Amino acid sequence: MQSFNLSVVQTSPIYTNKPENLHSIWNDIQRCDSELVAFPELATTGYFFTSKKELESLSEPAHGMTFRFLRDLSERRKQHYIVGFVEEYKGKYYNSIMLVSYGRKDPIVYRKTHLFYKETLCFTPGNTGFVVHKIPALDCTVGMMICYDWRFPESSRSLGLMGADLIVCPSNLITHLWGKVMPARAIENKVYFAVANRIGSETVKNETVTFTGKSAIYSYEGDTLALAMENSTEIITSTITPQLTRDKSFNAINNIISDRRPSMYKNK
Repeated sequence: MQSFNLSVVQTSPIYTNKPENLHSIWNDIQRCDSELVAFPELATTGYFFTSKKELESLSEPAHGMTFRFLRDLSERRKQHYIVGFVEEYKGKYYNSIMLVSYGRKDPIVYRKTHLFYKETLCFTPGNTGFVVHKIPALDCTVGMMICYDWRFPESSRSLGLMGADLIVCPSNLITHLWGKVMPARAIENKVYFAVANRIGSETVKNETVTFTGKSAIYSYEGDTLALAMENSTEIITSTITPQLTRDKSFNAINNIISDRRPSMYKNK
């Protein structure tokens, strides 16, 4: 079986300072030899925006500066990166993440499906649907979701049904409830699950949001493989063996995917 190292970078982006945040990402990557490295939601810009006007100078297309910066690093270092950014597309702004892989000319982009709180004032709800992508060099299919998506079990279930071995969830989480739920998402889909959260706080118009840290990597059985502190910038790493997630049976009869009965699940 093929294994690889996954790292999650817990950081504290500087609000609206994209050059400094990209420099911080560069520094963190230099410290990390893992094959796949994940950063938080909106890692290039900070988070607490309340109007579209604020996003104009910070947004970029999927093939913009951040992608070119990451692609060059990816090609040189033979790594894969997942990073949150403000995406501009056809005059709309999306809370997006990109997966950048060496040997690929294009990023894989996911736009956040479920917008949280004042994100609704400036971002457009994502229209990509949930996204999985197979990285052949790692023999791993990676599924992507963002922060508040965790509140909806349909998010991780969709990714599990699409064949994800690993779900990566870049986040700017401000509650502690998610720590009770993410391991369950791993168990119910039999996938590895990585949460790249951030620390620090941001104050806009006399309102402060504080981020809760504790980034984590969970096994497909819900065990904590790596856990960050609540208030420190750090990199956590664990070894992932994707092939171990693919047999969804847990005894000679039962299988968590084939035992599903969608006709019985009411959508009302």
